[in-house]
Amino acid sequence: MTWLLALILLPLVGAVVLSGMRKNDNDALHVALAFAVLEFFLMIPMWATYHPSGARLQQTTTMDWIPAFGIHLSFGVDGIALIMIAVITFLVPIVMGMLGRADKLPEGRSAGGYLALILVQEALTIAVFAATDVFLFYVLFEIMLIPMYFLIGGYGGANRQYAAVKFFLYSFLGGLIMLASAIGAYALVPGKGTFDWATLVTVVRDAPLSTQIWLFLGFFLAFAIKAPLVPFHTWLPDAAGEAPIGVAVLIVGVLDKVGTFGFLRYCLPMFPQASKTLAPLVLVLAVIGVLYGSILAAGQQDMKRFVAYVSIAHFGFIALGIFAFTQQATVGSVTYMLNHSLATGMLIVVLGLVISRGGSTRISDYGGMYKVTPLLGGMLLIAGLSTLSLPGTNSFVSEFLVLLGAFETQPVYAILATVGMVLAAAYVLWLYQRLMTGPVRGNALVGAGGGPGTAMTPELGARKTIRDLGGKEITILVPMVVLIIGLGFYPKPVLDTVGPSVQATLSAVQGGH
Repeated sequence: MTWLLALILLPLVGAVVLSGMRKNDNDALHVALAFAVLEFFLMIPMWATYHPSGARLQQTTTMDWIPAFGIHLSFGVDGIALIMIAVITFLVPIVMGMLGRADKLPEGRSAGGYLALILVQEALTIAVFAATDVFLFYVLFEIMLIPMYFLIGGYGGANRQYAAVKFFLYSFLGGLIMLASAIGAYALVPGKGTFDWATLVTVVRDAPLSTQIWLFLGFFLAFAIKAPLVPFHTWLPDAAGEAPIGVAVLIVGVLDKVGTFGFLRYCLPMFPQASKTLAPLVLVLAVIGVLYGSILAAGQQDMKRFVAYVSIAHFGFIALGIFAFTQQATVGSVTYMLNHSLATGMLIVVLGLVISRGGSTRISDYGGMYKVTPLLGGMLLIAGLSTLSLPGTNSFVSEFLVLLGAFETQPVYAILATVGMVLAAAYVLWLYQRLMTGPVRGNALVGAGGGPGTAMTPELGARKTIRDLGGKEITILVPMVVLIIGLGFYPKPVLDTVGPSVQATLSAVQGGH
Protein backbone atom coordinates (compact mmCIF):
# COMPACT_ATOMS: atom_id res chain seq x y z
CA MET A 1 0.00 0.00 0.00
CA THR A 2 1.34 3.45 -0.92
CA TRP A 3 1.49 6.38 1.50
CA LEU A 4 -1.20 8.02 -0.62
CA LEU A 5 -3.69 5.18 -0.18
CA ALA A 6 -3.01 5.19 3.56
CA LEU A 7 -3.77 8.92 3.67
CA ILE A 8 -7.11 8.33 1.94
CA LEU A 9 -8.18 5.33 4.03
CA LEU A 10 -7.05 6.36 7.53
CA PRO A 11 -9.60 9.20 7.99
CA LEU A 12 -12.37 6.85 6.86
CA VAL A 13 -11.36 4.36 9.54
CA GLY A 14 -11.40 7.20 12.07
CA ALA A 15 -14.88 8.26 10.92
CA VAL A 16 -16.21 4.74 11.46
CA VAL A 17 -14.77 4.68 14.99
CA LEU A 18 -16.20 8.11 15.81
CA SER A 19 -19.64 7.35 14.42
CA GLY A 20 -20.21 5.06 17.39
CA MET A 21 -19.07 7.62 19.98
CA ARG A 22 -22.24 9.58 20.65
CA LYS A 23 -22.13 10.03 24.42
CA ASN A 24 -18.76 11.39 25.53
CA ASP A 25 -17.72 14.45 23.50
CA ASN A 26 -14.30 14.71 25.14
CA ASP A 27 -13.41 11.12 24.26
CA ALA A 28 -14.61 11.68 20.71
CA LEU A 29 -12.43 14.78 20.38
CA HIS A 30 -9.36 12.96 21.68
CA VAL A 31 -9.88 10.04 19.28
CA ALA A 32 -10.49 12.38 16.33
CA LEU A 33 -7.37 14.39 17.13
CA ALA A 34 -5.34 11.18 17.35
CA PHE A 35 -6.43 10.17 13.85
CA ALA A 36 -5.90 13.69 12.47
CA VAL A 37 -2.40 14.02 13.95
CA LEU A 38 -1.46 10.53 12.72
CA GLU A 39 -2.69 11.55 9.27
CA PHE A 40 -0.39 14.58 9.36
CA PHE A 41 2.58 12.46 10.34
CA LEU A 42 1.80 10.01 7.51
CA MET A 43 2.06 12.97 5.15
CA ILE A 44 5.70 13.57 6.12
CA PRO A 45 7.18 10.38 4.58
CA MET A 46 5.03 10.85 1.49
CA TRP A 47 6.51 14.33 1.03
CA ALA A 48 10.01 12.99 1.76
CA THR A 49 9.72 10.26 -0.88
CA TYR A 50 8.38 12.60 -3.58
CA HIS A 51 11.02 13.50 -6.18
CA PRO A 52 10.21 16.74 -8.05
CA SER A 53 12.53 15.78 -10.90
CA GLY A 54 11.04 12.29 -11.19
CA ALA A 55 7.89 11.06 -12.93
CA ARG A 56 5.03 13.54 -13.37
CA LEU A 57 2.71 11.37 -11.26
CA GLN A 58 4.11 9.49 -8.27
CA GLN A 59 2.67 7.24 -5.53
CA THR A 60 0.47 5.81 -8.28
CA THR A 61 -2.11 3.07 -7.79
CA THR A 62 -4.52 1.71 -10.39
CA MET A 63 -7.29 -0.88 -10.00
CA ASP A 64 -10.07 -1.85 -12.37
CA TRP A 65 -13.44 -0.42 -11.42
CA ILE A 66 -15.72 -0.53 -14.49
CA PRO A 67 -13.48 -2.12 -17.15
CA ALA A 68 -16.17 -2.15 -19.83
CA PHE A 69 -15.98 1.66 -19.96
CA GLY A 70 -12.28 2.03 -19.24
CA ILE A 71 -12.90 3.38 -15.72
CA HIS A 72 -10.34 2.76 -12.99
CA LEU A 73 -9.74 3.52 -9.35
CA SER A 74 -6.57 5.40 -10.17
CA PHE A 75 -4.59 7.71 -7.91
CA GLY A 76 -1.29 9.60 -8.05
CA VAL A 77 0.19 12.95 -7.08
CA ASP A 78 2.29 15.62 -8.71
CA GLY A 79 3.87 18.56 -6.90
CA ILE A 80 0.68 20.63 -7.11
CA ALA A 81 -1.52 17.94 -5.60
CA LEU A 82 1.13 17.16 -2.99
CA ILE A 83 1.15 20.61 -1.42
CA MET A 84 -2.65 20.73 -1.31
CA ILE A 85 -2.84 17.32 0.39
CA ALA A 86 -0.19 18.52 2.84
CA VAL A 87 -2.18 21.61 3.78
CA ILE A 88 -5.33 19.52 4.32
CA THR A 89 -3.56 17.26 6.79
CA PHE A 90 -2.13 20.35 8.53
CA LEU A 91 -5.45 22.19 8.87
CA VAL A 92 -7.71 19.36 10.02
CA PRO A 93 -6.12 18.98 13.51
CA ILE A 94 -6.41 22.76 13.91
CA VAL A 95 -10.07 22.64 12.90
CA MET A 96 -10.70 19.94 15.48
CA GLY A 97 -8.82 21.87 18.13
CA MET A 98 -11.25 24.75 17.66
CA LEU A 99 -14.14 22.62 18.91
CA GLY A 100 -15.14 23.92 22.32
CA ARG A 101 -13.12 27.11 21.79
CA ALA A 102 -14.19 28.96 18.64
CA ASP A 103 -16.95 26.43 17.85
CA LYS A 104 -19.89 25.39 20.01
CA LEU A 105 -22.11 22.60 18.71
CA PRO A 106 -25.88 23.19 18.47
CA GLU A 107 -28.00 21.71 21.24
CA GLY A 108 -28.49 17.99 20.82
CA ARG A 109 -25.60 17.52 18.38
CA SER A 110 -22.75 15.19 19.31
CA ALA A 111 -19.06 15.86 18.76
CA GLY A 112 -18.64 12.31 17.44
CA GLY A 113 -20.90 12.93 14.45
CA TYR A 114 -19.36 16.32 13.70
CA LEU A 115 -15.79 15.07 13.86
CA ALA A 116 -16.61 11.95 11.83
CA LEU A 117 -17.94 14.16 9.03
CA ILE A 118 -14.74 16.22 9.10
CA LEU A 119 -12.63 13.08 8.71
CA VAL A 120 -14.80 11.88 5.82
CA GLN A 121 -14.41 15.31 4.23
CA GLU A 122 -10.64 15.08 4.65
CA ALA A 123 -10.46 11.64 3.01
CA LEU A 124 -12.64 12.65 0.04
CA THR A 125 -10.77 15.90 -0.53
CA ILE A 126 -7.41 14.11 -0.56
CA ALA A 127 -8.86 11.58 -2.98
CA VAL A 128 -10.11 14.36 -5.29
CA PHE A 129 -6.64 15.89 -5.53
CA ALA A 130 -5.09 12.45 -6.10
CA ALA A 131 -7.57 11.04 -8.66
CA THR A 132 -6.03 10.36 -12.09
CA ASP A 133 -9.14 8.91 -13.72
CA VAL A 134 -11.46 11.66 -14.96
CA PHE A 135 -14.65 9.75 -14.17
CA LEU A 136 -13.37 8.92 -10.68
CA PHE A 137 -12.53 12.60 -10.23
CA TYR A 138 -16.11 13.53 -11.17
CA VAL A 139 -17.59 11.00 -8.74
CA LEU A 140 -15.41 12.25 -5.88
CA PHE A 141 -16.06 15.87 -6.90
CA GLU A 142 -19.77 15.28 -6.31
CA ILE A 143 -19.56 12.94 -3.30
CA MET A 144 -17.37 15.37 -1.36
CA LEU A 145 -20.35 17.76 -1.31
CA ILE A 146 -22.31 15.42 0.97
CA PRO A 147 -20.31 15.67 4.23
CA MET A 148 -19.91 19.42 3.73
CA TYR A 149 -23.66 19.76 3.19
CA PHE A 150 -24.31 18.10 6.55
CA LEU A 151 -21.54 20.05 8.29
CA ILE A 152 -23.09 23.35 7.21
CA GLY A 153 -26.74 22.33 7.45
CA GLY A 154 -26.44 20.45 10.72
CA TYR A 155 -23.97 22.53 12.70
CA GLY A 156 -24.10 26.05 11.24
CA GLY A 157 -25.86 29.30 12.09
CA ALA A 158 -29.47 30.46 11.88
CA ASN A 159 -29.65 30.33 8.07
CA ARG A 160 -27.64 27.13 7.77
CA GLN A 161 -30.22 25.18 5.76
CA TYR A 162 -30.41 27.86 3.05
CA ALA A 163 -26.61 28.12 2.88
CA ALA A 164 -26.16 24.34 2.75
CA VAL A 165 -28.70 23.85 -0.04
CA LYS A 166 -27.27 26.73 -2.07
CA PHE A 167 -23.75 25.38 -1.69
CA PHE A 168 -24.81 21.89 -2.71
CA LEU A 169 -26.92 22.88 -5.72
CA TYR A 170 -24.33 25.25 -7.18
CA SER A 171 -21.52 22.69 -7.02
CA PHE A 172 -23.70 19.74 -8.01
CA LEU A 173 -24.95 21.52 -11.13
CA GLY A 174 -21.39 22.45 -12.08
CA GLY A 175 -20.37 18.83 -11.65
CA LEU A 176 -23.10 17.58 -13.97
CA ILE A 177 -21.98 19.96 -16.69
CA MET A 178 -18.41 18.73 -16.19
CA LEU A 179 -19.64 15.13 -16.56
CA ALA A 180 -21.12 15.98 -19.96
CA SER A 181 -17.75 17.35 -21.07
CA ALA A 182 -15.94 14.32 -19.65
CA ILE A 183 -18.19 12.02 -21.70
CA GLY A 184 -17.45 14.17 -24.74
CA ALA A 185 -13.72 13.76 -24.15
CA TYR A 186 -14.20 10.00 -23.69
CA ALA A 187 -15.92 9.81 -27.07
CA LEU A 188 -12.85 11.28 -28.78
CA VAL A 189 -10.67 8.32 -27.80
CA PRO A 190 -10.40 5.94 -30.78
CA GLY A 191 -11.36 2.31 -30.28
CA LYS A 192 -12.14 1.34 -26.72
CA GLY A 193 -12.66 4.54 -24.75
CA THR A 194 -10.98 5.46 -21.50
CA PHE A 195 -11.20 8.07 -18.76
CA ASP A 196 -7.50 7.84 -17.94
CA TRP A 197 -6.23 11.39 -17.48
CA ALA A 198 -2.87 10.91 -19.20
CA THR A 199 -4.49 9.26 -22.23
CA LEU A 200 -7.17 11.94 -22.56
CA VAL A 201 -4.51 14.67 -22.42
CA THR A 202 -2.73 13.20 -25.43
CA VAL A 203 -5.95 12.67 -27.41
CA VAL A 204 -8.19 15.63 -26.62
CA ARG A 205 -5.47 18.26 -27.04
CA ASP A 206 -5.44 17.45 -30.79
CA ALA A 207 -9.20 17.89 -31.19
CA PRO A 208 -10.52 20.78 -33.34
CA LEU A 209 -10.64 24.14 -31.59
CA SER A 210 -14.45 24.32 -31.64
CA THR A 211 -14.66 20.92 -29.91
CA GLN A 212 -12.06 21.92 -27.36
CA ILE A 213 -13.92 25.11 -26.53
CA TRP A 214 -17.19 23.33 -25.78
CA LEU A 215 -15.49 20.67 -23.67
CA PHE A 216 -13.33 23.27 -21.92
CA LEU A 217 -16.41 25.29 -20.94
CA GLY A 218 -17.97 22.29 -19.21
CA PHE A 219 -14.93 21.72 -17.02
CA PHE A 220 -14.28 25.43 -16.56
CA LEU A 221 -17.79 26.18 -15.30
CA ALA A 222 -17.58 23.46 -12.64
CA PHE A 223 -14.20 24.71 -11.46
CA ALA A 224 -15.17 28.40 -11.62
CA ILE A 225 -18.11 27.68 -9.30
CA LYS A 226 -15.92 25.75 -6.90
CA ALA A 227 -13.05 28.27 -6.98
CA PRO A 228 -15.17 30.60 -6.64
CA LEU A 229 -14.63 32.94 -9.58
CA VAL A 230 -16.88 35.95 -10.10
CA PRO A 231 -19.77 35.79 -11.10
CA PHE A 232 -20.09 32.17 -9.87
CA HIS A 233 -19.14 33.08 -6.30
CA THR A 234 -22.43 33.84 -4.57
CA TRP A 235 -22.59 30.56 -2.64
CA LEU A 236 -19.37 31.28 -0.71
CA PRO A 237 -20.42 34.24 1.50
CA ASP A 238 -23.53 32.33 2.58
CA ALA A 239 -21.70 29.04 3.17
CA ALA A 240 -18.74 30.57 5.02
CA GLY A 241 -21.01 32.97 6.90
CA GLU A 242 -23.27 30.24 8.28
CA ALA A 243 -20.76 27.41 8.70
CA PRO A 244 -19.04 26.72 12.04
CA ILE A 245 -15.60 28.32 12.26
CA GLY A 246 -13.75 25.04 11.71
CA VAL A 247 -15.90 24.17 8.71
CA ALA A 248 -15.38 27.66 7.27
CA VAL A 249 -11.62 27.00 7.46
CA LEU A 250 -12.10 23.86 5.37
CA ILE A 251 -14.34 25.63 2.85
CA VAL A 252 -12.08 28.62 2.29
CA GLY A 253 -8.77 26.90 2.97
CA VAL A 254 -9.22 23.60 1.14
CA LEU A 255 -12.50 22.91 -0.64
CA ASP A 256 -12.46 25.85 -3.03
CA LYS A 257 -8.88 25.01 -4.07
CA VAL A 258 -10.35 22.06 -5.96
CA GLY A 259 -11.51 24.63 -8.51
CA THR A 260 -8.12 26.23 -9.16
CA PHE A 261 -6.50 22.79 -9.06
CA GLY A 262 -8.98 21.71 -11.75
CA PHE A 263 -7.89 24.57 -13.99
CA LEU A 264 -4.30 23.32 -13.76
CA ARG A 265 -4.89 19.57 -13.92
CA TYR A 266 -7.71 19.42 -16.48
CA CYS A 267 -8.48 22.65 -18.34
CA LEU A 268 -4.96 23.64 -19.40
CA PRO A 269 -3.36 20.32 -20.46
CA MET A 270 -6.51 18.73 -21.92
CA PHE A 271 -7.73 21.80 -23.81
CA PRO A 272 -4.62 23.89 -24.54
CA GLN A 273 -5.95 25.75 -27.57
CA ALA A 274 -9.27 26.49 -25.90
CA SER A 275 -7.44 27.67 -22.79
CA LYS A 276 -5.39 30.15 -24.82
CA THR A 277 -8.39 31.27 -26.87
CA LEU A 278 -10.62 31.92 -23.85
CA ALA A 279 -7.87 33.24 -21.57
CA PRO A 280 -8.84 36.91 -22.13
CA LEU A 281 -12.33 36.18 -20.80
CA VAL A 282 -10.94 34.41 -17.73
CA LEU A 283 -8.47 37.23 -17.09
CA VAL A 284 -11.29 39.78 -17.15
CA LEU A 285 -13.25 37.71 -14.62
CA ALA A 286 -10.11 37.32 -12.49
CA VAL A 287 -9.42 41.06 -12.30
CA ILE A 288 -13.09 41.79 -11.64
CA GLY A 289 -12.90 39.27 -8.81
CA VAL A 290 -9.85 40.97 -7.29
CA LEU A 291 -11.47 44.42 -7.30
CA TYR A 292 -15.03 43.31 -6.54
CA GLY A 293 -13.99 41.06 -3.65
CA SER A 294 -11.75 43.76 -2.19
CA ILE A 295 -14.42 46.47 -2.33
CA LEU A 296 -17.10 44.25 -0.81
CA ALA A 297 -14.72 43.05 1.90
CA ALA A 298 -14.13 46.66 2.90
CA GLY A 299 -17.87 47.20 3.27
CA GLN A 300 -18.68 44.10 5.34
CA GLN A 301 -20.04 44.29 8.88
CA ASP A 302 -19.98 40.52 9.45
CA MET A 303 -16.53 39.05 10.18
CA LYS A 304 -17.14 35.68 8.53
CA ARG A 305 -18.55 37.22 5.35
CA PHE A 306 -15.58 39.59 5.39
CA VAL A 307 -13.24 36.59 5.09
CA ALA A 308 -15.37 35.15 2.28
CA TYR A 309 -15.01 38.29 0.16
CA VAL A 310 -11.29 38.49 0.94
CA SER A 311 -11.01 34.95 -0.45
CA ILE A 312 -12.91 35.90 -3.60
CA ALA A 313 -10.35 38.65 -4.18
CA HIS A 314 -7.46 36.26 -3.61
CA PHE A 315 -8.89 33.70 -6.00
CA GLY A 316 -8.88 36.40 -8.63
CA PHE A 317 -5.10 36.61 -8.19
CA ILE A 318 -4.78 32.83 -8.47
CA ALA A 319 -6.82 32.70 -11.70
CA LEU A 320 -4.81 35.62 -13.12
CA GLY A 321 -1.56 33.75 -12.55
CA ILE A 322 -2.85 30.49 -14.05
CA PHE A 323 -4.14 32.04 -17.28
CA ALA A 324 -1.13 34.32 -17.77
CA PHE A 325 0.71 31.17 -18.96
CA THR A 326 4.16 32.04 -17.59
CA GLN A 327 6.30 29.94 -15.28
CA GLN A 328 6.59 32.66 -12.64
CA ALA A 329 2.89 33.51 -12.58
CA THR A 330 1.76 29.89 -12.47
CA VAL A 331 4.20 28.97 -9.72
CA GLY A 332 2.93 32.04 -7.88
CA SER A 333 -0.66 30.83 -8.28
CA VAL A 334 0.12 27.34 -7.01
CA THR A 335 1.99 28.64 -3.97
CA TYR A 336 -0.84 31.16 -3.48
CA MET A 337 -3.20 28.20 -3.12
CA LEU A 338 -1.09 26.96 -0.22
CA ASN A 339 -0.39 30.35 1.34
CA HIS A 340 -3.99 31.49 1.09
CA SER A 341 -5.00 28.37 3.00
CA LEU A 342 -2.57 29.24 5.79
CA ALA A 343 -3.20 33.00 5.96
CA THR A 344 -6.97 32.94 5.58
CA GLY A 345 -7.25 29.80 7.68
CA MET A 346 -5.48 31.54 10.55
CA LEU A 347 -7.58 34.68 10.02
CA ILE A 348 -10.81 32.67 10.32
CA VAL A 349 -9.55 30.84 13.41
CA VAL A 350 -8.54 34.07 15.18
CA LEU A 351 -11.78 35.81 14.26
CA GLY A 352 -13.61 32.73 15.54
CA LEU A 353 -11.86 33.16 18.88
CA VAL A 354 -12.93 36.82 18.89
CA ILE A 355 -16.52 35.83 18.13
CA SER A 356 -16.54 33.14 20.83
CA ARG A 357 -15.54 35.75 23.41
CA GLY A 358 -17.92 38.48 22.34
CA GLY A 359 -20.84 36.38 21.12
CA SER A 360 -21.33 38.46 17.96
CA THR A 361 -20.04 38.32 14.39
CA ARG A 362 -20.66 42.05 13.81
CA ILE A 363 -17.51 44.14 13.62
CA SER A 364 -19.30 47.17 15.07
CA ASP A 365 -19.95 45.28 18.32
CA TYR A 366 -16.22 45.37 19.16
CA GLY A 367 -13.52 47.92 19.77
CA GLY A 368 -10.35 48.39 21.78
CA MET A 369 -10.09 44.64 22.32
CA TYR A 370 -6.28 44.72 22.31
CA LYS A 371 -6.39 46.33 25.75
CA VAL A 372 -7.97 43.23 27.27
CA THR A 373 -6.66 40.50 24.92
CA PRO A 374 -3.18 41.53 23.72
CA LEU A 375 -2.15 38.00 22.69
CA LEU A 376 -5.30 37.58 20.62
CA GLY A 377 -4.70 41.01 19.10
CA GLY A 378 -1.16 40.04 18.17
CA MET A 379 -2.33 36.85 16.47
CA LEU A 380 -4.95 38.80 14.50
CA LEU A 381 -2.24 41.22 13.39
CA ILE A 382 -0.03 38.39 12.09
CA ALA A 383 -2.95 36.80 10.23
CA GLY A 384 -3.94 40.17 8.80
CA LEU A 385 -0.44 41.05 7.64
CA SER A 386 -0.18 37.70 5.86
CA THR A 387 -3.58 38.30 4.27
CA LEU A 388 -2.46 41.65 2.86
CA SER A 389 0.80 40.03 1.65
CA LEU A 390 3.29 42.03 3.70
CA PRO A 391 6.91 41.26 2.74
CA GLY A 392 8.28 38.69 5.17
CA THR A 393 5.01 36.75 5.28
CA ASN A 394 4.19 33.72 3.17
CA SER A 395 1.62 35.38 0.90
CA PHE A 396 3.99 38.07 -0.36
CA VAL A 397 6.11 35.62 -2.35
CA SER A 398 3.04 34.21 -4.12
CA GLU A 399 1.44 37.56 -4.92
CA PHE A 400 4.73 39.02 -6.15
CA LEU A 401 5.34 36.06 -8.47
CA VAL A 402 1.79 36.24 -9.86
CA LEU A 403 2.05 39.96 -10.65
CA LEU A 404 5.61 39.74 -11.95
CA GLY A 405 4.84 36.78 -14.20
CA ALA A 406 1.50 38.17 -15.39
CA PHE A 407 3.11 41.49 -16.28
CA GLU A 408 5.24 39.73 -18.91
CA THR A 409 2.23 38.70 -21.00
CA GLN A 410 -0.72 40.63 -19.55
CA PRO A 411 0.57 44.01 -18.29
CA VAL A 412 -2.83 45.73 -18.23
CA TYR A 413 -4.45 43.02 -16.12
CA ALA A 414 -1.41 42.89 -13.81
CA ILE A 415 -1.57 46.65 -13.22
CA LEU A 416 -5.29 46.51 -12.48
CA ALA A 417 -4.78 43.62 -10.09
CA THR A 418 -2.11 45.61 -8.27
CA VAL A 419 -4.88 47.94 -7.14
CA GLY A 420 -6.19 44.95 -5.20
CA MET A 421 -2.99 44.94 -3.13
CA VAL A 422 -3.67 48.52 -2.06
CA LEU A 423 -7.28 47.69 -1.24
CA ALA A 424 -6.14 44.64 0.76
CA ALA A 425 -4.02 46.85 2.99
CA ALA A 426 -7.02 49.14 3.48
CA TYR A 427 -9.59 46.49 4.42
CA VAL A 428 -7.28 44.47 6.66
CA LEU A 429 -6.04 47.50 8.58
CA TRP A 430 -9.60 48.81 8.79
CA LEU A 431 -10.73 45.51 10.34
CA TYR A 432 -7.89 45.54 12.85
CA GLN A 433 -8.50 49.16 13.77
CA ARG A 434 -12.20 48.60 14.35
CA LEU A 435 -11.71 45.47 16.44
CA MET A 436 -8.56 46.14 18.40
CA THR A 437 -7.63 49.83 18.73
CA GLY A 438 -9.04 52.75 20.70
CA PRO A 439 -11.06 52.58 23.92
CA VAL A 440 -12.86 49.38 24.90
CA ARG A 441 -16.31 49.70 23.35
CA GLY A 442 -19.12 47.86 21.62
CA ASN A 443 -21.97 45.67 22.79
CA ALA A 444 -19.80 42.55 22.73
CA LEU A 445 -17.28 43.99 25.19
CA VAL A 446 -19.22 46.50 27.27
CA GLY A 447 -22.40 45.79 29.24
CA ALA A 448 -24.66 47.59 31.64
CA GLY A 449 -23.36 45.79 34.71
CA GLY A 450 -20.12 44.28 35.87
CA GLY A 451 -19.11 41.05 37.49
CA PRO A 452 -16.00 39.78 39.18
CA GLY A 453 -12.95 41.06 37.35
CA THR A 454 -14.75 43.74 35.35
CA ALA A 455 -13.35 47.26 35.07
CA MET A 456 -15.76 50.20 35.27
CA THR A 457 -15.49 52.86 32.58
CA PRO A 458 -17.85 55.76 33.34
CA GLU A 459 -18.13 56.82 29.71
CA LEU A 460 -18.92 53.40 28.34
CA GLY A 461 -20.36 51.33 31.16
CA ALA A 462 -19.11 48.08 32.68
CA ARG A 463 -16.46 46.23 30.75
CA LYS A 464 -17.29 42.56 30.36
CA THR A 465 -14.80 39.94 31.47
CA ILE A 466 -12.99 38.84 28.32
CA ARG A 467 -10.14 36.37 28.65
CA ASP A 468 -7.04 36.38 26.50
CA LEU A 469 -5.64 33.34 24.69
CA GLY A 470 -5.06 30.26 26.79
CA GLY A 471 -2.22 27.78 26.50
CA LYS A 472 -4.10 25.32 24.26
CA GLU A 473 -5.23 28.09 21.92
CA ILE A 474 -1.67 29.36 21.61
CA THR A 475 -0.52 25.82 20.88
CA ILE A 476 -3.02 25.63 18.01
CA LEU A 477 -2.00 28.98 16.52
CA VAL A 478 1.79 28.79 16.86
CA PRO A 479 2.31 26.23 14.04
CA MET A 480 0.40 28.52 11.68
CA VAL A 481 2.54 31.48 12.72
CA VAL A 482 5.71 29.44 12.17
CA LEU A 483 4.67 28.49 8.63
CA ILE A 484 3.49 32.01 7.76
CA ILE A 485 6.82 33.54 8.76
CA GLY A 486 8.97 30.57 7.75
CA LEU A 487 7.59 30.37 4.21
CA GLY A 488 7.81 34.15 3.98
CA PHE A 489 11.59 34.06 4.41
CA TYR A 490 12.33 30.60 2.99
CA PRO A 491 9.80 29.43 0.36
CA LYS A 492 12.35 27.29 -1.51
CA PRO A 493 11.02 23.83 -0.46
CA VAL A 494 7.58 24.63 -1.83
CA LEU A 495 8.91 26.35 -4.97
CA ASP A 496 11.16 23.39 -5.74
CA THR A 497 8.29 20.95 -5.24
CA VAL A 498 5.80 22.64 -7.56
CA GLY A 499 8.21 24.00 -10.21
CA PRO A 500 8.58 20.85 -12.38
CA SER A 501 4.83 20.13 -12.29
CA VAL A 502 4.07 23.69 -13.34
CA GLN A 503 6.61 23.42 -16.17
CA ALA A 504 4.98 20.20 -17.37
CA THR A 505 1.56 21.85 -17.34
CA LEU A 506 2.77 24.88 -19.32
CA SER A 507 4.61 22.65 -21.78
CA ALA A 508 1.33 20.88 -22.47
CA VAL A 509 -0.34 24.22 -23.15
CA GLN A 510 2.40 25.52 -25.42
CA GLY A 511 2.64 22.20 -27.25
CA GLY A 512 -1.08 21.93 -27.97
CA HIS A 513 -2.15 21.96 -31.60
